[in-house]
Amino acid sequence: MQIKYDFHSHSTASDGTLSPARLVARAADMGVDVLALTDHDTLEGLEEAQQAAQEHAIRIVTGAEISVTWNGQTVHIVALGIDPANQCLALGLQRLVEYRHWRAAEIGRRLEKHGISGAHDGAVALSNGRLVSRTHFARFLVGAGEARDMRDCFKRFLVRGRPGHVSGEWATQEEALGWIHDAGGHAVIAHPARYGMTRTKLRRLIGEFQELSGEAIEVVSGSHSKDECYTMARHAKDFNLHASSGSDFHTPENQWVELGRLMPLPVGCKPVWELLEA
Repeated sequence: MQIKYDFHSHSTASDGTLSPARLVARAADMGVDVLALTDHDTLEGLEEAQQAAQEHAIRIVTGAEISVTWNGQTVHIVALGIDPANQCLALGLQRLVEYRHWRAAEIGRRLEKHGISGAHDGAVALSNGRLVSRTHFARFLVGAGEARDMRDCFKRFLVRGRPGHVSGEWATQEEALGWIHDAGGHAVIAHPARYGMTRTKLRRLIGEFQELSGEAIEVVSGSHSKDECYTMARHAKDFNLHASSGSDFHTPENQWVELGRLMPLPVGCKPVWELLEA
């Protein structure tokens, strides 16, 4: 029987809407055999997910999605198979969470100046109180009638040039990969087609990532089209990198993204799970 993997998912430990336990239960219901919980800049949900996995026929891969600033742009690096007790990684993530607190307050101030009051408190109320993301602001703004939906909200308020945008000051790619490798994990460029980079710029990102001993690209993603998956597979092959597959699931409310609902890796890819099982 073919094993179903999903190496990218989020819970209420960051900006997902399901608790780690409910996320694991849903993954099991969807037939996922191996699930990586990869919350943004935190390992907080891993223990609960691992406990829940004991009640289901599912294996949890420890993970996180680390925020990186590269060439003035925010990119995400998924860490897989990390030691959650590693102090180097813990300290690095703590720095990012502290920055998130400052950024959330600044987003709230900028939206207040734009005439939208209560956004910061509203976003915090929709979060776990320990990690606040732009997604929480977007959910608040949609609920307050300021935007039609999440996509509309980001375009109107939260991206570069809009009133609630705050430029990211995250880890460098070198720092993030250093933390991941110190924790015994493997580094994966998350949803590379989503960054809107030119082919030249994306290949420069991948090349620098490879030079820093990065291991894989997320070839199959819930946010990639079929053609984009094949394009990312070619990039992975060109740079001799492994290929990962992850839904980037956040909420059951998004009918387009579901745990484990992913196309197979294109033929010729080196699956990232070979690294995890080595």
